[in-house]
Amino acid sequence: MSEVKIASETRSEFGKGAARRIRREGKVPGVLYGHGSDPLHLTLPGHELQLALRTPNVLISLDIDGKTNELAIPKAVQRDALKGFLEHVDLLLVKRGEKVQVEIPVHTEGELAPGGNLLEHVLNALPVEAEATHIPEAVTVSIEGLEAGASVHAKDIKLPSGVSLAVEDDAVVLQVLQAQAEESAEGEGAAGGEEVAEA
Repeated sequence: MSEVKIASETRSEFGKGAARRIRREGKVPGVLYGHGSDPLHLTLPGHELQLALRTPNVLISLDIDGKTNELAIPKAVQRDALKGFLEHVDLLLVKRGEKVQVEIPVHTEGELAPGGNLLEHVLNALPVEAEATHIPEAVTVSIEGLEAGASVHAKDIKLPSGVSLAVEDDAVVLQVLQAQAEESAEGEGAAGGEEVAEA
């Protein structure tokens, strides 16, 4: 897992007005917390942070005011509902060698058995425990040939070395649902609006 270096500044202004001002400058307000230390309020560069957050559970090496260096992972990211830009980020302080609980995306490969069945992601992300500097970006599960009624449980997923489940072994991650017969909606509304007004 790669580290992304980001320069940040501590901030002493809080509230909506201060946050709006920070965003106008192309920056993002954030909070760094963890290890029992007081939360540290930061200003981070918007573009660099946006690029870093494309990687799930990215490990961020924070250069704070050019004085200290801390490792952190994103814990909560707030985006504007309409425009998608970053509004705020919560970062969790981590140490090398420390185990952390995170959720990693579940990807699938292969084709279901013929018959038009549907694959349901019961869990879109798998809760795991991993060393902070070795968090896998995702896990891949083969669904090749699975038929309706089949399930993939957490214990069935092969995890990288040093990574363990942070969820019950028998938790259902994926299941195959039987295809539903689609009701034809054709013909509805065809008779409407064709009446000719009589004078």
